[in-house]
Amino acid sequence: MRMPRRGLVIQARTRWLLVGLALLFSLVLLMYLLECAPQTDSNGSLPGVVGESMGKEYYQALLQEQEEHYQNRATSLKRQIAQLKQELQEMSDKLKSLQEKKSPRVNGMNYQGTKEQASNDLLEFLHSQIDKAEVSVGAKLPSEYGVIPFESFTSMKVFQLEMGLTRHPEEKPVRKDKRDELVEVIEAGLEVINNPDEEDGQDEDDGVGERQLYSENDFIEGYYRTERDKGTQYELFYKKMDGMEYRHVTLFRPFGPLMKVKSETVDISRSIINIIVPLAGRTEAFAQFMQNFRDVCIHQDKRVHLTVVYFGQDGLSEVKGILESVAGETSFHNYTLVSLNEEFNRGRGLDMGARAWEKGEVLMFFCDVDVYFTAEFLNSCRLNAEPGKKVFYPVVFSLYNPAIVYANQDIPPPVEQQLVHKKDSGFWRDFGFGMTCQYRTDFLTVGKMKMKKK
Repeated sequence: MRMPRRGLVIQARTRWLLVGLALLFSLVLLMYLLECAPQTDSNGSLPGVVGESMGKEYYQALLQEQEEHYQNRATSLKRQIAQLKQELQEMSDKLKSLQEKKSPRVNGMNYQGTKEQASNDLLEFLHSQIDKAEVSVGAKLPSEYGVIPFESFTSMKVFQLEMGLTRHPEEKPVRKDKRDELVEVIEAGLEVINNPDEEDGQDEDDGVGERQLYSENDFIEGYYRTERDKGTQYELFYKKMDGMEYRHVTLFRPFGPLMKVKSETVDISRSIINIIVPLAGRTEAFAQFMQNFRDVCIHQDKRVHLTVVYFGQDGLSEVKGILESVAGETSFHNYTLVSLNEEFNRGRGLDMGARAWEKGEVLMFFCDVDVYFTAEFLNSCRLNAEPGKKVFYPVVFSLYNPAIVYANQDIPPPVEQQLVHKKDSGFWRDFGFGMTCQYRTDFLTVGKMKMKKK
C-alpha cells in the first residue's frame, strides 16, 4: 500500500525539478540575447512602429556595404583578366618570332600552301568515308532485312517509312531543318549539272547551241538514306519537260559538306519493261488490271511487254478473252500468255515468265494482279535498276478494304480517288519484297547460284 504513494511523491518532486531547470534555462537565454543584441544609437530602437525609419537606414547601409564589396571584387577580377590577356598576347608574339627565326622562308605563300595541304587532307578523309559507304561498292548483307531503305521525296513532299503506322505515310517537309536540307541538296545537284567537270563526260554544248541549264522546276524525284556510321546518300533525278533524257546525280554527305559521287546522263527512251504477272483465277481483278495497263502502258508509256503466267485451267479462257479484246481495241500485241497446269506458285510463275522471254537482256517488273501503278513509276523502275549493279525494290502502299474505309458511302469512290497516301486509307508495306525491278541476267544468275548451293 505504501509503494504507490512513495512513487507519486517521487514523480511530483521530479516534475518541479524539471520546471525549475526550464525557468533557469529561459533566464540564461534571455540574458544572452540582451548581451549579444546589436548596439544602436541612443535614440535608436528595434524596427517597428516607433523606430521604422532608423531600421530602413540600417538595412540600406548594409546593402550598400555589400554592393561596394562585390564591385571591388569584380574590378579586381577584370584587372586580372586583362593582365592574363596581355601575357597571352606577349607569349603568342614571342612564339611567332621564334618560328620566323627558325623558318625565315615562311611567308604568305607558304601559309597558303599550309592551308591548301590541310584542305587536301580533309578532302582525302571525306573521300575515304565515301569509299567505305555502300554508295560506291555494294555490301554483303545477311538477308534482305539488312538493307537500309531509301526515303523518297519530291520538291513538295517526303514519303516516310521509318515511323510505320504511327505517323502519316505522306509527310510534307514542314520542319525547317528538313526543308533546308532537301533544298540544299537539290541546289547542289543543279550546281553539278550546270557546271560539269571534265570527268562527267559532258560537252560544253548539246550539239544545237548553248548547253541547256536546269532549274529547280526540272527536279523530278530523289531518294536518300543514312548509314549511321558513314553519312547520308542522295540520289537525284532531273528532266526537261520537252526532253527524253534524265540527269542523275549522286551526292554524299559524310557528316560534313556535300560531296559529288557521280553525275551522268540516262537515256531510257528505248528501255523496254517486261511486266510479269503470275495468276490463278481472279479474272475480275485481272480485268481491272488490264484497264490500268491499257491507260498507262499502252496509251502513255508504249515501251512494255506483258507476260501472264496462268496456273490451272479454270478461268484460262476468260483471261485469253480479256487479252484478245484489249489487243483488238488497241492493236497491242506485245504480250505472252504462259499456261501451266499446276497449282499456283508465285516463285515458279516469275521464273517461267523470265525464261519465256527469248530476246536477250530485258528489264523485268515482277507485279501482282492487284497492283496499281503509273507511268512515272515505270520510269522510276528504269532509272533505279542497272544490270549487274542495282535491283530496285519499290515499297508498295497497301490500301485498306474500301468497304470498311468508305462504309458511310453508298458506293466506294473510283480507284484513282482512293489512291491517297493517308494514315486512314492505308500504310506502306515496307516488310514485303515481292515487287521488284531487275534485269533478266541478274535474276537468272541468282537462280544459278541457288542451284549451286543446293
